[in-house]
Amino acid sequence: MKICFLANMNSIHSKKWIYYFLGKGHSISLISIPTKDKISLKDVYFIKEFKYKIFSIVTNIFYVKKIIQKISPDIIHAHYGGVNGALAALSGFHPFVLTVWGSDIMINPKKNLLTKLITKYTLNKSDLITCDAEHMKKAMINFGINAFKIKVIFFGVDTKKFFPSRKDENLQKILDINTNFNVVISSRRLEPICDVETFIKAIPFVLKNFSNTIFIVAGNGSQERELKNLANNLGISEKIRFVGWVPEEAMPKYLNIADIYVSTSLSDGGLSGSTAEAMSCGLPAIITDFGNNRDWIKDGTGGFLIPLKNPEVLAKKISCLIENKDLRIKFGENNRKVIEEKNNYYKEMEKMEEIYNSYV
Repeated sequence: MKICFLANMNSIHSKKWIYYFLGKGHSISLISIPTKDKISLKDVYFIKEFKYKIFSIVTNIFYVKKIIQKISPDIIHAHYGGVNGALAALSGFHPFVLTVWGSDIMINPKKNLLTKLITKYTLNKSDLITCDAEHMKKAMINFGINAFKIKVIFFGVDTKKFFPSRKDENLQKILDINTNFNVVISSRRLEPICDVETFIKAIPFVLKNFSNTIFIVAGNGSQERELKNLANNLGISEKIRFVGWVPEEAMPKYLNIADIYVSTSLSDGGLSGSTAEAMSCGLPAIITDFGNNRDWIKDGTGGFLIPLKNPEVLAKKISCLIENKDLRIKFGENNRKVIEEKNNYYKEMEKMEEIYNSYV
C-alpha cells in the first residue's frame, strides 16, 4: 500500500506512525515543514512555513497537489487539523484520513472565525477522522461532524521499550541520586500549558517530612530559566535535577529510576504520551483531573487525580505514596496492565492498518 503522510517530521508521534507502516512493508512518503530533525525515509517533500497559517495553506496548496499527483498514493493521512489537514482537504484527494491531536479541535477553532471555518471544512472533507479521546470525538460531533466517520485510535505506547525494569545505577550516579532516596519525576514540556510550576511549588511541602526525596524535571521549553529561578528562590535547587529534553530511547531509564510520576498539565488532547509511558513503566501516577484522565487513572487505583494548580494537594498525594511502598507497587502494576490492554502502540497500529485496508 502507498501511504502519503502530511505530518511534521519533528514529532516523535508522527515518526512512530511512519516507522510502523514502513516496517510493515508499505510504501511511505511524507510531506512536512522543514526541520532540523532527520527521518529514515527516502520520499520526503518539504513545504514552506509562515507565521500566519493561512499563508502556509495558500502558498503550498498547488505544490502539495503536484506532489500527491506524482506520488499517486492509495491513501493520504494528515496529522493535525491545522495546515496539514487543510492542505490534504484542499488537494481533493480521496481517501483522506485525518488524525486530530487536541488543540486543533478543542482550542484553535475558538480563536477566530477563519480558523473555525477552515477546521470545519477540513473535517467535512475527510473520509475518516481518528482521535485519541472520547471528549474530542464529542467535540467534533457537536461541531456537526457525523459520528460514524470518527474512530478513537490511541497513539499508543511502545510497551516493548517502556516496561518496568531495574534502576540504572549508572544514571543514578550521574544524577547524584542516592539509592535509598525517593524519586519523583515530571516529564512534561516546560511550557505554561504543562504547568510544571505547580510541580515545583509542591516540593517544599514534601521536603518538610521527606527530606530524602529528589525531583527530576525531564523536559525543555520556554519556561526553563523561569522555573530554575523559582526553584532557587524556594531554596530547593539541590533537590531538583533539571535534565532537559530526554530522547525517547533514554526515557525508560529515567522513568525506571523514579518511584512516582507527576503531571500537572492544564490540558491534553487525551491521555498524554508522557503519562502513558510512565504508566507502561509501572509507575503510580498523580495527574490533574480534566478531560479523559479519569478514564485512565482511577483515583485510588492507579494513582491520584488532583485539582489544577494546587501544589498543597499535590504534595499530600506525593507524600502519601512516598510513605506507602505497597500502594506504589499496586498502583504501578495496575497502570502497566491498563496500558498493555488499552493503549498498546502495536495493537492500535494494527487497528489503523485494518482501517487503511478497508479504504483501498
